[in-house]
Amino acid sequence: MLIAAAAHSRAPTALPRRPRQKTPKEALGAILQSRVIACLRAQDGERAMRAAHAAVRGGVSVVISDLRRSYPSLTFGVGTVLNPEDAREAIEAGAQFLMSPGTVMEILHALEESEVLYIPGVLTPTEVISASNAGAEIIKVYPVSVMGGEVYMLALKKPFPFLPMVASQGIRIDSIKGYLEAGASAVVLSDAIFDKELMRGRKFDEISELANLATLQASQSRK
Repeated sequence: MLIAAAAHSRAPTALPRRPRQKTPKEALGAILQSRVIACLRAQDGERAMRAAHAAVRGGVSVVISDLRRSYPSLTFGVGTVLNPEDAREAIEAGAQFLMSPGTVMEILHALEESEVLYIPGVLTPTEVISASNAGAEIIKVYPVSVMGGEVYMLALKKPFPFLPMVASQGIRIDSIKGYLEAGASAVVLSDAIFDKELMRGRKFDEISELANLATLQASQSRK
């Protein structure tokens, strides 16, 4: 499982020494291997870090920046990157992949020769073609659940069998297998792991259990 921190809720990251930055190819490989991206949103930095550690205990393999000292082999990303300034700040914080709800062409072009993987958001076949032609190596289908969920994922994937797609928005743990079998290379989970009530109650052991369950669900649907 990977963890992507929402752009507005990144924890401070003034690290004196960082582990080696993963290349875009390595970050992409980690996503395809993990198949689950846990998206962590929290206004409280300390609570966010404890929740992230709990998810790591549950099987996470990619994580937000302050955990890199504790888990140097992990990969982490930043989500909800909306403009080049967001991208620059995330990269300076050490992000190894960036995600957007839509395709921000300025970011895609700026990162073309970069060491950071960019995952633009798409919804329609036209948007998939546009992002792919602009150089995207993987795309995020968002918001997938309101468009029909697994059925829409299956239909959108058919014309693009070789382009990895990440399904995002409203995905539950019990629907992970369905999305992966419909052609998604990975799924993004937010509240399904970092449940709002559990976060408010600081029930980190239960968050860890949800992360473990999500990891198990993904592993059962490996092709």
